[in-house]
Amino acid sequence: MDSLISPKELAPHLAEPEWVVVDCRHALTDPAYGRTAYAAGHLPAAVFADLDHDLCGPIGPGTGRHPLPAWDVFCRWLGQQGVKRASHVVAYDDSHGAYAARLWWMLRALGHEHVAVLDGGYARWAREGRPTEIAVFKPKPVSYRAKPDAALTISLRDLKRRLDDPELLLVDARAGERYRGEVEPIDPRPGHIPGAVNLPFMGNVDENGRFLPAAQLRKRMRAAYGRTPPEHTVHYCGSGVTACHNLLAQVAAGMPIGRLYAGSWSQWCADPSHPAELGEAPPRAAAGVRIRMGSSHGHRHR
Repeated sequence: MDSLISPKELAPHLAEPEWVVVDCRHALTDPAYGRTAYAAGHLPAAVFADLDHDLCGPIGPGTGRHPLPAWDVFCRWLGQQGVKRASHVVAYDDSHGAYAARLWWMLRALGHEHVAVLDGGYARWAREGRPTEIAVFKPKPVSYRAKPDAALTISLRDLKRRLDDPELLLVDARAGERYRGEVEPIDPRPGHIPGAVNLPFMGNVDENGRFLPAAQLRKRMRAAYGRTPPEHTVHYCGSGVTACHNLLAQVAAGMPIGRLYAGSWSQWCADPSHPAELGEAPPRAAAGVRIRMGSSHGHRHR
């Protein structure tokens, strides 16, 4: 199963029990938006995933704004939605895949083989005049057991230890103005993690919210990664959600998947001892050569 699926490809499978469709709609400014949108109309037989409660764990000191849930808790939730290890799972939202990609990545981290994001999301489905329903689908619970692949994540501790590692390249998925530190509407400090390059996730999609062709995605990522192999990238964003969009795009481009730093900027910047850079990445970093924390290149904000 490819990581992206079109409405035309999905439609024939909606009535098949081995396919599970998950509505991941969410709005950071309105936590109730997703459930309200789901109640107003969703894809047939779709279940709902609440970003804050189903795809995240409890927020605590130093966790960041959207910490990953405990994996056994997430597996229990998957079972409650009727997801089996062999299920074909399709996630969608109305935010260009920004939230659906989080569920996609979490399932990939568990080694789930068949998972995709609906390319173009709910808006494309509706535009094509495809059916929706308002009934709340009640799946038959099953048991879901899996263990995450530790190679797909990096902890705060390991990131600090490897911050100067030339084999890793940090990739920041936030908009350019937040990456550069020109604005910071959410977190307490502006800027980005030292050495990170900027690859805004919205650049992965076209004006209709559909992912760019694989060749264009590859060109975009190679320009950002320089000589760094894609599998050596570490992706982050504000809170570990939209970074998954870049990881999805990387796979959709035919490249190996990188790692996720789930705590992201919200975890990093919460500790005043962690350095931050302002402005654009130094050219050498863009070419895949890391700048050491003690370098005079760029501007630091501590």
